[in-house]
Amino acid sequence: MASLIEQAAQRLEQLRQAGAVMPPAAEPTKADAVAPQRHSGMAPAPVRPPVETPVDPAAESQRSKTVELNLASLAVMGFLTPGSPRSAMADQYRVIKRPLIKNAVGQGAATLNHANLIMVTSALAGEGKSFTSLNLAMSMAAELDHTVMLVDADVARPSLLRMLGLPPGPGLLDVLEGQAEMTDVLLRTNIDKLTLLPSGTPHPRATELLASEAMHELLDNMARRYPDRIIVFDSPPLLLTTESRVLASQMGQIVIVVAAEATPHTAVQQALATIENCPVKMMLLNQVRGDASGAYGYGYGYGYGYEHDEAMARAG
Repeated sequence: MASLIEQAAQRLEQLRQAGAVMPPAAEPTKADAVAPQRHSGMAPAPVRPPVETPVDPAAESQRSKTVELNLASLAVMGFLTPGSPRSAMADQYRVIKRPLIKNAVGQGAATLNHANLIMVTSALAGEGKSFTSLNLAMSMAAELDHTVMLVDADVARPSLLRMLGLPPGPGLLDVLEGQAEMTDVLLRTNIDKLTLLPSGTPHPRATELLASEAMHELLDNMARRYPDRIIVFDSPPLLLTTESRVLASQMGQIVIVVAAEATPHTAVQQALATIENCPVKMMLLNQVRGDASGAYGYGYGYGYGYEHDEAMARAG
C-alpha cells in the first residue's frame, strides 16, 4: 500500500512540474482588489470641495417652475398688468419707479451698495405696502432693459402668493436653511420679465435666518449676479416686527408706504428712525383723496436722509 501512495505522490509531482496541475488559488485580499486600479495607469480623480458656479439666466429659467397669473382677475382687483390701457395709476407708478431705476443702475445722485435691492415697507400694517410692491414690480417689468424679481420677504405674514392666486410653497427661508436651491424655488410667470420668490416655509427663527451670514451672502449674490435685474422686497411693517429692520440694513433703497389721513405723524418718524443707516429712503403717500367723489390715487415724495418733511406733514 505504501508503495502505491509513494507512486501516486511521485506522479502528482511530475504533473505539477509539467504544468498540468495548478496550485490552489488564494483568497483575494483587499490589497489585491484595489491593485488593478492602482496599476491601471489612471489616477483617481481628486476630491474637491463644492464650488458655487454662476447660473446663467437660461439655466435658471429651465430649472424654475412656471406659474400662470390670471391677468384679467388682477386687473379687476386694481393691479397693473401688461397690455392694460393707460391710466392715471399707471402714470403715477411710472413717476414712482423712475428715480428708483436710476439709482439701481448707478445714475442717481450717489453711488449705492446693493442699489438694485429695493425694500418696500410701512410703519404699520394695512397701509398698502404689498399692493404697492406688486404694482411697482409690474410697472418695472414693463421696462425694456430690466428684469424684475419680486420677493415676499414678509415672512411672518406672507401675502403676495395669495394676492396672485397662487398656492404657498418653498422659498426664501428654505434657501437660507439649506433645504432648497434658489433656482428650484423661483417662480417664472407669464409676464416675461417678472420672477417671484415666495417667503417659503414658516420658521420659528425667521429673524435669525434673515440676519445670518447666509442671508448676507445671498443678497450680495442676488445684487451682483444679473446687472439688469431689479429686486423688489415686500417687507414687514417697521414698527411691528424685527425682520424688516434686519432686511433694511442690507438694502440699497427703501420705499416707505404711508396711508394718507391714517398713519400718525409720530409713527412715520419712528419708522424712519429704525432705518436711519440706509442712504436712500423714499416716501410714497398711498390712498390720497383725489377729488370730491372720494376716489383714491397715489402721491409720491422722496429724498435722501430725512428730507421728508412735506410728505410727513401730509401724512400727519
